[in-house]
Amino acid sequence: MAETYDEVRLARLVPYPAPDANKYTRGKLELVAGSPAYPGAAVLAARAAQRAGAGYTEVFASKEALPYVRQAQASLVVRPWSALSFEGERPADARHPHAVAVGSGFDAEGSAEEGVLRTVLAGTHAPVLVDGGALAFLAREKMRRACVERYRAGLVTVLTPHGGEAARLAAPLRIPANDPERLAADLARAYGAVVVLKGPDTFVSEGVRTFCMGEGTPALAKAGTGDVLAGVIGALLAQGVRAVDACMLGTTVHARAGKAAAQAHGAISVIAEDVVDALPAAFGTFA
Repeated sequence: MAETYDEVRLARLVPYPAPDANKYTRGKLELVAGSPAYPGAAVLAARAAQRAGAGYTEVFASKEALPYVRQAQASLVVRPWSALSFEGERPADARHPHAVAVGSGFDAEGSAEEGVLRTVLAGTHAPVLVDGGALAFLAREKMRRACVERYRAGLVTVLTPHGGEAARLAAPLRIPANDPERLAADLARAYGAVVVLKGPDTFVSEGVRTFCMGEGTPALAKAGTGDVLAGVIGALLAQGVRAVDACMLGTTVHARAGKAAAQAHGAISVIAEDVVDALPAAFGTFA
């Protein structure tokens, strides 16, 4: 039976900035996103990460997506995929927490995208969130083993599939996909990851314990809202929130932002940008 987080537990996880905080102590998120076909995904994830508290959001995008990201938000640091490197990476600590989110807006058929994902999984010791088109590459055995190697090295990896993406991850391993709670746990064990299986009820599992976030709303059934969630959870990881906690808090905030957006615009009319704009109100529900 899946467990839940109560309101008190969730409220304690909100990473309010310390009085002496600076942009580095508040966490750096390296967001690797935005293929030529889907530059907007990088914009949505990056804006969500900023609204979710990341002190420094650095976006690595395809060269075709760079102009869109730069124009969308002046406070973002934006670089091409070719500049991505973890050489000399500083270990995360209380003064310099950081995380990497990869895959929002990736083309699942793109060879460049697969190479970028491989660079992230092999190169960083920071927590990594894998989302969107990048999830398709993980169904390949070499890429799955890269996740497992991270687990064996004591490194955190978070996967955020919806039902269809989860079924594709399960298929090569012949994992049954008809029970979402069990599927989340099976995938977590198989990939050495924390799995966020998105749906009307979202299941978060680290393979031993599974949790349910039951505040979902159909207002979030719009393109781009998954990119918003990736930015939110990525930002929480970057602020040093532990993986399962970040996933439970992030999915709850995302759901509440969806409801706030629906209240403002109507459930039919909500778009992903509205969900980003409603994140401050969603965090405010824990005050």
